[in-house]
Amino acid sequence: MRVGVLTGGGDAPGLNPAIKGLVYRGSRLGLDVFGLFDGWRSLLNPLPDVLPLKRETVRRWDRDGGTNLGSSRTNPFRQLMEDGCFQDRSAEVIENIERLGLDAVVVCGGEDTLGVAAKLAQSGVRVVGIPKTIDKDIAGTDYTLGFDTALRNISEVIERSRTPAGSHGWVQIVEVMGRHAGHLALWSGVAGQAHIILIPEHPFRYEHVFHLLKDRLGQPGLSRGPSQRPRYAVIVVAEGACAEDGEMVTIDDHHDNFGHVRLGGIGDVLAHRIASETPYESRAVILGHPQRGGAPSAIDRIMGLMFGARAAEAAADDEFGKMVSARGIAPACELSLVDISMALGKISLVDVDRHYDVDRYHLKNIGM
Repeated sequence: MRVGVLTGGGDAPGLNPAIKGLVYRGSRLGLDVFGLFDGWRSLLNPLPDVLPLKRETVRRWDRDGGTNLGSSRTNPFRQLMEDGCFQDRSAEVIENIERLGLDAVVVCGGEDTLGVAAKLAQSGVRVVGIPKTIDKDIAGTDYTLGFDTALRNISEVIERSRTPAGSHGWVQIVEVMGRHAGHLALWSGVAGQAHIILIPEHPFRYEHVFHLLKDRLGQPGLSRGPSQRPRYAVIVVAEGACAEDGEMVTIDDHHDNFGHVRLGGIGDVLAHRIASETPYESRAVILGHPQRGGAPSAIDRIMGLMFGARAAEAAADDEFGKMVSARGIAPACELSLVDISMALGKISLVDVDRHYDVDRYHLKNIGM
């Protein structure tokens, strides 16, 4: 069986281990695996070359972050053309899968990339999905590749932000990724001992943020001994968080092929409001793409290998139109297959009632 594999959307640590797991397990099941470069773009005309993936090719890939096959945010169902109009080019994808002699395609991606795969599956394309996104917001699975590494990276930045914030008495804002889901913000904020965590699932009030800061910091400029109030505070905010009376903050009004605008800047807005409406100095840092950079963590290496191996088994068993799903605490979790349509138009959000204290803007049952 000739199987193509592609990685789409934002890069994430764990993708290369998944490809290695696919190749290694597939080699024992009679699969010939071929790498498709730059996501769905690889299957649009003109048709580029493919990379035969052997065990010796991917032997060291599990140590690499990002994706060695490259990625793009190409949407073949809504491709922007030179005349400024959008065109459905999905027929080219189906035709080129046949031209390459591929019996199936393993798709590693998030909601958008897997959504394309789900639509193609409805047209008869034999696909298997592997869930990947540092946001951990794909429905149908408890884990997505990249989350643990990003959590580690963000927690380290929060820890390093304490030194200047404590030295100068700042309110330090750390803006992290999370368009609709606040998993990264919530758990990195807990790990980094942030005083306030703001997530997209629950709009916040500036006045309440100011009150929480006053309760922690008191009046600035007073003498402080070891037993006195702290000098600083850390706030972690997801890029998609917004105030009750506001909208999501965007970098510009440009929309990608999936209709998304680029978020970013809520941290700066919050820092400005704190500095102008309270007696506290405030600084903001937007972590951006480095939060998903670097080598994969141990969890993402293991989960990537397991996801890839399970995808190989699904292809060998003709179980198509499915996505690999993890249930339980990674890596000691149960892997199964769910219908890939679960990734189409559905996302997994923070359970506010269970995990988020809407009065303290923090994780429930944490006395901080």
